[in-house]
Amino acid sequence: MADESAPKCYILTGLAFKRFWYYSFLSMKVLVIGGGGREHALVWKLRQSPRVSQVYCLPGNGGICEEATCMPGDPKSLGSLLSLAHQIQPDLTVVGPEISLSIGVVDEFKRRGLRIFGPTQRAAQLETSKSFAKEFMQRHQVPTAHYAVCTSEEELRKSLGLFSTPVVVKADGLAAGKGVVIAPTKEEAATAGIEMFNGRLLGTPVANVVLEEFLEGEEVSFLVLSDGERVAALVPAQDHKRIGDGDKGANTGGMGAYSTDSLLDQGMTDWLLNHIALPVIAGMKSEGAEYRGILYCGLMMTARGPMVLEFNCRFGDPETQAVLMRLDSDLLDAIEAAVEGRVSPGEFKWSSEASCCVVVASAGYPGSFMTGKQISGLDHADAMSNVKVFHAGTSKRDGVFYTSGGRVLGVTARAPKLEDAITRAYEAVRLISFEEMYYRKDIGARALKAPK
Repeated sequence: MADESAPKCYILTGLAFKRFWYYSFLSMKVLVIGGGGREHALVWKLRQSPRVSQVYCLPGNGGICEEATCMPGDPKSLGSLLSLAHQIQPDLTVVGPEISLSIGVVDEFKRRGLRIFGPTQRAAQLETSKSFAKEFMQRHQVPTAHYAVCTSEEELRKSLGLFSTPVVVKADGLAAGKGVVIAPTKEEAATAGIEMFNGRLLGTPVANVVLEEFLEGEEVSFLVLSDGERVAALVPAQDHKRIGDGDKGANTGGMGAYSTDSLLDQGMTDWLLNHIALPVIAGMKSEGAEYRGILYCGLMMTARGPMVLEFNCRFGDPETQAVLMRLDSDLLDAIEAAVEGRVSPGEFKWSSEASCCVVVASAGYPGSFMTGKQISGLDHADAMSNVKVFHAGTSKRDGVFYTSGGRVLGVTARAPKLEDAITRAYEAVRLISFEEMYYRKDIGARALKAPK
């Protein structure tokens, strides 16, 4: 006679096993590294996953703290990041800023058996070193502008003789989107390069300066998700780098972006996958630096065809706000596919609608600016349908939001037509106010004027 008190063993098969496996991961803790508008968009989208029970963010900002548990720490410090990971034991970490990638956070987390989304320090050289990126593209026949890498003032002046004007001058390392000067004359190019070498332009001296031919055309941000071998394309976007209307003034980290399917047709998307994205991923693997994460290809659509202006090794900012506004599938599923090496072309499901993100900044950005200004109207803007206000440089005290950075907010809207998304985003922006508030008035305007 069987002992009814004996422990029983069940074998799960088929659908029962799949359900057990699925529901065992319904309580995932996710850590997002960073504290800008891009990270707010990532937190917002990851929270929508039914498998996510808790989102942490280091260090976060005023708006992120409304949607995640913000933890103190420094994204530039491996010690700070590892200490927090040890404390909260996240099931997955998503890296937002390039500075964290550059110090090898992915390498260190993997070494400790922690799941993390992003490329290794060596793979991230595609962004952290413009000279590496240019030489890599040359080795793997990826289309890009003609260039010269200079290591001294003498070499800089000599190399300028190979270029016509205007000349693009780039600092080799990370510069928060501000290390690019388009010089109308060779003398101005030489001055910019020298000031990059000696640190006067960016605050820190650089070892290499890259000169590039100036390319004309429309810029497009083309992002793909990679598992080290396969890729899946995200919807395209267009950033607005310059501080002033009409693309005038200094370069910034980005003053706004929009996303619409009309930026790239399917034929061009396939060409970019086969001639840029896949060759880069294959090339990195062949050089012993497998690339897993988001590969951002900043492109110029020239008369000679698409050319790579730059690579970023993470989600862009403010493109992420516009792109994720159109994502109708689970971001966590896609990120896990990359981490686990099983990305497929149909990884994402996108809305056919368009989106627009308008960055609201502190006057004076990207130069010196004031902080601590009280922000009003956020509740009214957030209450609009199909509008999301992503916080970038904000803090919150006693229930009140204040400015704490140059780029303060990314007011983002979605609508069936791009024109309507732009209109809705600006309607929301006009509901918000703070002292010395600044924003461009022409985000997406060129797209509306372009011939159909």
